[in-house]
Amino acid sequence: MKYAGSIRMLALVILLFSILPAATAPGQRRRGGAWDYLGEAHVDGGVDHDKISVTDKRGTFRAIQLRVHEAPIEFRRVVVHFESGEDTEVEIKDRIAAGGRTRVIDLPGGERFLRSVEIWYERARWGPRRPSVRLFGRR
Repeated sequence: MKYAGSIRMLALVILLFSILPAATAPGQRRRGGAWDYLGEAHVDGGVDHDKISVTDKRGTFRAIQLRVHEAPIEFRRVVVHFESGEDTEVEIKDRIAAGGRTRVIDLPGGERFLRSVEIWYERARWGPRRPSVRLFGRR
């Protein structure tokens, strides 16, 4: 009897562990989602402002993230421009190291069509490696 109860308990545990990943995966995809590359700005050092035009016009996005490559950059101001003509300023006043990224920036109003993102940054002496800023969006 004790043996039969143990087998049933083991079968129940195995069943629960096999169902759990399937039950939680769709929710994780909705909340997390993959990042789509939307465009890039190469910082030349001559000005303190650049614009990243969105190259992916196929859909809406609900969040963005900026990723910095080659050299660090200190952001002063970020403005997101939507296809509807609306703009929203995003508070990013951080120094992001090369290889770093901003926090996930949720867009107001849910999923939106993006036109461009303007960035203002602190001018610096970067030397031979100048930063590039890549824009990613999450649907």
